[in-house]
Amino acid sequence: MALSCALRLPRRRLRPLSALLSSSLSGRDRSLVTEKKTAAKWKEKKKAREGCSLPGSSWEERLANTATPLWRLPYQEQLQVKYKSQRKILQTLTSHLEELGVDAQKPGGLCCPLQPVVSSPVINGYRNKSTFSVNRGPDGNPKTVGLYVGTGRGQHTTRSWFSSLSYKCHFPSAQCYEEFIRRSPLDPCILFHEGGHWRELVVRTTGCGHTMAIITFHPQELDQKALATQKALLKEFFTCGPGKVCALTSLYFQESTMTRCSHEQSPFQLLHGEPHIFEEVLSLKFRISPDAFFQVNTSGAEVLYQAVGELSQAGRDTVLLDICCGTGTIGLSLAHQVSKVIGIEMVEKAIEDARWNAAFNGISNCEFHSGKAEAVLPQLLSSWEDAQPLVAVVNPSRAGLHYRVVRAIRNCRAIRRLLYISCKPEGEAMRNFLELCCLPDPRKKLAGEPFAPMLAIPFDMFPHTVHCELVLLLTR
Repeated sequence: MALSCALRLPRRRLRPLSALLSSSLSGRDRSLVTEKKTAAKWKEKKKAREGCSLPGSSWEERLANTATPLWRLPYQEQLQVKYKSQRKILQTLTSHLEELGVDAQKPGGLCCPLQPVVSSPVINGYRNKSTFSVNRGPDGNPKTVGLYVGTGRGQHTTRSWFSSLSYKCHFPSAQCYEEFIRRSPLDPCILFHEGGHWRELVVRTTGCGHTMAIITFHPQELDQKALATQKALLKEFFTCGPGKVCALTSLYFQESTMTRCSHEQSPFQLLHGEPHIFEEVLSLKFRISPDAFFQVNTSGAEVLYQAVGELSQAGRDTVLLDICCGTGTIGLSLAHQVSKVIGIEMVEKAIEDARWNAAFNGISNCEFHSGKAEAVLPQLLSSWEDAQPLVAVVNPSRAGLHYRVVRAIRNCRAIRRLLYISCKPEGEAMRNFLELCCLPDPRKKLAGEPFAPMLAIPFDMFPHTVHCELVLLLTR
């Protein structure tokens, strides 16, 4: 999961799960998530996030309580808290499946066994990616670079950084960026409609000693000459000036008029250093582009991928379908045990990384397709021969899988085993679980045999936070 270090507290409420599957519920109240339950859930999450943020607490403590609400607990107690949370999620899934007419409850009251939370090999300083925002600090200075603390009018950006979460080299980069923008005559861009230019900083680091910094800038009405001046000043500051202490491997600049921009929408411009950073996972070397997805806990990712390989039970006659493959980490780490890997990813630069990674590591049984999974996958599976066994692994963003992706998986008889990896199983992923497991519904073109949950394993990829990465094994 890509937990944003900006830590803006979510305000959006999930749409009722019944919005998509309401036709399966008849003669009863079709709302699977009521307003009251939703409000209670967000209240509980807010309480967990705020932890002990008492008015008298220091900004350091308030930041720690916001970013890492479990930091005061011994690690084994953190795992217990997370286990209870994941159990509630499985209880919700079980309840929803029964409402859809699926006989889901097994001994223990859940739709499938829930394993204990797998601990992270690294508990402190595990994050390889941090996102720092530009906003008003506690002292009112609008050119403060850090993390959000508080909500609403009480929200500030604090420069303090709690060491239990991120790599130690991230904070100095944020300090240097703050120093640079405070020297700059240009204003920060806090709200788009109020103008300003300087926006967030993303820092990515690897175990190979590489550090990439990505600065987002709103161009407003600046011409190309003025933009070139700012880019030159940034490069000079981080290569010859005070920012040299950051020892950046790569310095990128992106002109963005939106909250988030892809490389295709607004190219990442390399101001200094190498175009990529590199990481090693399970004895393989991976190239990473600025906007490519990579698990934020590298050591935890190794444990996760090894477990996925065991759960897949894929053999030499099996084709592994890696959906939302990013830089190809899962598929490439399992390529040695299958006949072929087919990866799909919408970020074009990530696919370029995946192809480079395969070639560099001498792996020849992989092919990677660039494009939205909902467009690529149905076309790939439409002509698939049932004689070729398929195992599918999906690792989508918090938004979950597009309905057409679920439908393509569901209607492909060759897929008998599916591993769904979710950083937010209580969100849109829950909708996917129901679509995959509900009874056949010709009106929604879900004619294929339903999947059944067989096993759930939570992985603690985010120590000190309330989040887990859940792997749900589905078979049919």
